[in-house]
Amino acid sequence: MSERISREELVRIYNIEITFFDDLVEYGLLNIHVEDNIHYLMYEDLPDFEKFANWHYDLEINLPGLEVIHNMLKKLDALKRRNRELMNKLSALNDQYEDI
Repeated sequence: MSERISREELVRIYNIEITFFDDLVEYGLLNIHVEDNIHYLMYEDLPDFEKFANWHYDLEINLPGLEVIHNMLKKLDALKRRNRELMNKLSALNDQYEDI
């Protein structure tokens, strides 16, 4: 099983409000696992959690803003991947035509 951290431990370590964590889950920004009525965040999702906490507490970005920024960054990453794919295809085609 992957490593995980409880919601209560996150709240204590990061000194955040438990409602902030619950709001992130409600907005669909974090996926949690529940076992024996304990909410867990997987370690692989910690970077997203830390990013959201920093944006919210340091930059004072509200939950709807976090959701918009997160979705835009995901779309930007997808566009970057697609652009790399297209550039690789274009480069391969260019190489083929140079050989002719």
